[in-house]
Amino acid sequence: MEKLMITVAPTGGQTTRQHTPYLPLSPKEIADSVYDAWMAGAAIAHIHVRDKEGNPSLDLSTYTEVVDRIKDKCDIILNLTTAGGTDMNDEDRIRVCELCPEMATFDAGSTNFGSGVFLNSPNFLERLAGKMKEYQIKPEIEIFDVGMIDNTLRIAKKGLIEAPFHFQFVLGVQGGMPATTKNLLFLTESIPDGSTWSAIGASKDQLAINTMSIVMGGHVRVGMEDSVYYRKGELATSNAQLVERIVNLSKTLGREIATPNEAREILGLNKSRDIKQLKSVSNLKK
Repeated sequence: MEKLMITVAPTGGQTTRQHTPYLPLSPKEIADSVYDAWMAGAAIAHIHVRDKEGNPSLDLSTYTEVVDRIKDKCDIILNLTTAGGTDMNDEDRIRVCELCPEMATFDAGSTNFGSGVFLNSPNFLERLAGKMKEYQIKPEIEIFDVGMIDNTLRIAKKGLIEAPFHFQFVLGVQGGMPATTKNLLFLTESIPDGSTWSAIGASKDQLAINTMSIVMGGHVRVGMEDSVYYRKGELATSNAQLVERIVNLSKTLGREIATPNEAREILGLNKSRDIKQLKSVSNLKK
């Protein structure tokens, strides 16, 4: 098996300080948490940001501060959310691409999400895919249900998403596919050959899905976006603690851990892209 890529999702859009007092919220707290997770073995950081009141935000200046702080500390791959929450407007979501991250999320369809609806219309998805291609951003294709794979492949046929694909299976969300072994196996068998994949088990299912992913040759995401507990009844005190658990488990199971540069090779990221030129072109179009 190839080396294991660990993604850390330190904040998310749903977790609050009522869930855990250890949740990083400010730009400095998020950046410090990502750095600690990188030190522990994470290769990718999935970034959400919050406003000063702790609410989900897509503010580009806040993103920029977080990104700059992280880049000053380490070489972790940055994967910015284009969702933010379930009620963000399309234009703000697409505008995240102007920051030219190496990766960004592509939530490949609409779904019930807890008590709300996470809306991703076909038109929006095509616009987002086109913008990611323009800025040479690798989509992390988030799959909450199997129909979203077909959504992705239809868009790919139009030339807006290019293989090899990277899928993130999000299991256990209320409204999406339950976090079961059978569902994870079905999803992995439903994607094109040559794709890479990772998986999430929301809340209580995090460690079980992580373990199955390691054994099956996939990759994993951990962090307080997905679960705030280290074990039943015991809060994790940091995102790094959750990364360390996966590093130890993976080594016990015989898989080595990928560094950020090794993850770049696995994902086929474009290391030669000229970010300054891409941002310059963006400014000319405004």
